[in-house]
Amino acid sequence: MRQADEDGRDASAIRDRWLAAGGAPAPVRAGASGEPAPPRLRALAERLLDELAALPSPLAADEPVDWPSIVAACPALGHRPAAGPGPVHRGAPGPHRALASGPAGEAARPHGPAPDRTPPRAADGVAAGEDASRAARHGQAPPTADGVAAGEDASRAARHGQASGAEHGQDAPHAPRTAPGEDALHAAWLGRAAGCLLGKPVEKLPLDAIRALARATGNWPLADWFTARGVPAELAAAHPWNRRSAATSLAENIDGMPEDDDLNYPLLGLVLLRRHGRRFTTADVGALWLDELPAGRTFTAERVAYRNLLCGVEPPHTAVRRNPFREWIGAAIRADVHGWTNPGAPATAAAQAFRDAALSHTANGAYSAMFVAATVAAAAGGAAGVHEALAAGLAVVPPRSRLAGAVRFGIAAAREEVDFDRAVDRIHHAYGALHWVHSVPNAALLAAALTHADGDFAGSVCRAVSGGLDTDSNGATAGSVAGLLAGSPDALPARWTTPLKNRLATSVAGFDGVGFDTLARLTVEEALRP
Repeated sequence: MRQADEDGRDASAIRDRWLAAGGAPAPVRAGASGEPAPPRLRALAERLLDELAALPSPLAADEPVDWPSIVAACPALGHRPAAGPGPVHRGAPGPHRALASGPAGEAARPHGPAPDRTPPRAADGVAAGEDASRAARHGQAPPTADGVAAGEDASRAARHGQASGAEHGQDAPHAPRTAPGEDALHAAWLGRAAGCLLGKPVEKLPLDAIRALARATGNWPLADWFTARGVPAELAAAHPWNRRSAATSLAENIDGMPEDDDLNYPLLGLVLLRRHGRRFTTADVGALWLDELPAGRTFTAERVAYRNLLCGVEPPHTAVRRNPFREWIGAAIRADVHGWTNPGAPATAAAQAFRDAALSHTANGAYSAMFVAATVAAAAGGAAGVHEALAAGLAVVPPRSRLAGAVRFGIAAAREEVDFDRAVDRIHHAYGALHWVHSVPNAALLAAALTHADGDFAGSVCRAVSGGLDTDSNGATAGSVAGLLAGSPDALPARWTTPLKNRLATSVAGFDGVGFDTLARLTVEEALRP
């Protein structure tokens, strides 16, 4: 019911029936009720979930869920070959300037800022027709619609083992496939792990608690791993670390990369491509989960979709049946591999990510995966900086959707505020009504962190985690993008990579203890696969 409210759907009649029957209101943050609900309430809840899923959305025109309508809203997706995404199933900061995306200080609706009604922006949100001076200040050529610098010669791409310009990936259907250098993908895997690990101990904590814990140890602005050493007992009692993660993710006890769903899903994505190739279907994703993903390692939308699969529900209905989490962040944490394996081809990466996301997510939940995949693909191409990569990600998201508005809002806040804490406060003020795992506020924070850090690795992961919300997921994605841009594991500060010990723990069969160098090599193989 809370999710329906956040989506602008009228759930008042359903709420009245639930409360009249003795049902409890939604918890403030997360978790189940203290006492199990009786069978009669469970049965009613299932019926009401079905009714909630059927409620019409007033945002449907701006937030399409089917692929043809998404493509119609996003011209950048038309850069792909005519075949489309395939079946769902078989059978800088620099000067801090605002984007021209609406009035400064625009009042937020209950669900965040209103969708942007201005014409589409060029490249990284700078008005179409602006001269190349800003790009020149960042050492880049003016970006094209895909966010890749136009006219850049082949030398930089050649240094990364790539072709240049439109020759990347399926966006140029007749070109040979290329891949980012193995070093760049090694840095991306390491970056994803380090950013995730940084955010693990403070996942689920409110923003003020994260700030207080870091300040208590002299680690604010955030610049190092969290530690329990030196935290006053009363503060530790008031804001306990994430109970599942504290034993493996604080500075004093990190010993390799512990298991996390933010790494399990990229591993599964790699397995998916190895088994089915890039023309996999959503049904292939579901079958892989049942084969290789323990149910206890799934959460929110993925857990509901998993249960639906076990009950015989087929994709794409797995994403909507009794699934109030379908616009949360889960699909976004599965998207990196689709960007890594489609370097310089953000539209193709987005289409691939959509097929993956469709198992468990719709609308903004799917857009978030497309945004991440396209951003990563642009960064993997070797010709785009962080701002051009974000522009490529934004170009594949329906422009009037809440997620697109949130990305623009985050970028603008980062450009306008020298102090990143102030940008974070603006994001929380605008989107605080949404759940902390919802895709929309997290997209705003991710875009703000990457923009404000201007491509710097440590700055990107620390900003992403310091902003709260889904700390480990945002840290992971920021680390992946910034790692790609760094280009090599040697370019990442040892502070962030040495504790990982080139070892990843996972319950994905055959990968427990795998090294990140091995994962980079396997990812290159999939990037080169026709």
